[in-house]
Amino acid sequence: MLLNREHTSSTILKDAGKLDQVPAHVQFRGVSKTYDGQIKVVKDFDLNIHTGEFVTLLGPSGSGKTTILMMLAGFQAPSSGEILLEGRPIHDLPARKRGIGMVFQNYALFPHMTVGANLSFPLEVRGMNSLERKERVLRALKLVRLDGLSDRKPGQLSGGQQQRVAIARALVFEPSLVLMDEPLGALDRSLREEMQYEIRRIHRSLDVTIVYVTHDQQEAMVMSDRIAVLRDGMIDQIEVPEGLYEAPTSAFVARFIGESNQLHGHVSAMFEQDNVCEVDTGGEMIRALKVSPCHVGDQVTLSIRPERVKMNPESGRYTNEISATVEDLTFLGDQLRIRLATCGRDDFLATIPNVVGHGGLVEGDAVRIGWTVVDCRVLNYEQP
Repeated sequence: MLLNREHTSSTILKDAGKLDQVPAHVQFRGVSKTYDGQIKVVKDFDLNIHTGEFVTLLGPSGSGKTTILMMLAGFQAPSSGEILLEGRPIHDLPARKRGIGMVFQNYALFPHMTVGANLSFPLEVRGMNSLERKERVLRALKLVRLDGLSDRKPGQLSGGQQQRVAIARALVFEPSLVLMDEPLGALDRSLREEMQYEIRRIHRSLDVTIVYVTHDQQEAMVMSDRIAVLRDGMIDQIEVPEGLYEAPTSAFVARFIGESNQLHGHVSAMFEQDNVCEVDTGGEMIRALKVSPCHVGDQVTLSIRPERVKMNPESGRYTNEISATVEDLTFLGDQLRIRLATCGRDDFLATIPNVVGHGGLVEGDAVRIGWTVVDCRVLNYEQP
């Protein structure tokens, strides 16, 4: 399995309309979890994870993502609801019999054992003979590009190499489901980025389902087929990465996935034929695509990505063109990050390519900014 199967589910799952054609590997049905009998850290949680899919549970601390993973692994029991694995309830199945691979942030390697012995251990527990153990260990090491390091001990390896060993150990007994709980949290930035692409490569080469937990939205965007954004023990939105970024359905998701300018105002007019609202932000009238249900007079939040904001556009080019003042400029290598004062805020952001002749902007400049209607979204109001 480790080297011969070609992963095809990722490609299929890029088309959200085909999800129903792929069988559910994991199902959460109305799952809740409470530790004190009163406060639910997971609330009526429903989720289908499809065979061969890479699903990330993404959310801030306290959103319930690790608790959900631990219930699936069998280390914690749901307070209510049920979890199914390949269509079978697993509430009475202990963790050791679920056949699930696990990768943790702290690697959890045996320091006194060699790399080969660490990988061989789960195979010994399953009663596999020595010849087959050796073959599987070699295949797993080759998969994570650690050929020839079987005789080293974890302390002789770098952090990135130790994490690869932990991934190889989770895969060596050929599970159909692998759970990863913040596995890159202990690595520095460059190693994190390298390992993100390594995990994605491994997933694409195997017919394995991965459920991944992180609070790092870039990590989730790089690797996932779908991302479930959690808030207060519930899914706020679940989508493919592009869908979450381009079409957030709440102000919370818009803020949590990438950067988002958020303005607040009241709906002053509706243009139902175009699914567009006009919003009074207190001096500026802005037209935006209606996403959340709203009516004239409702208080709403507008979301605009910084890279969609154009500086000093040709007059009349955009439906939305407003005045602003440059508050600050930050050099980001290939981009300039411009903080602006407009619509009663002084933290409105625009990012523009750092090219020769970008305009020589300085603090205090009065500018015009603009954006299209479809790049601005009307979302549910959230307290600023």
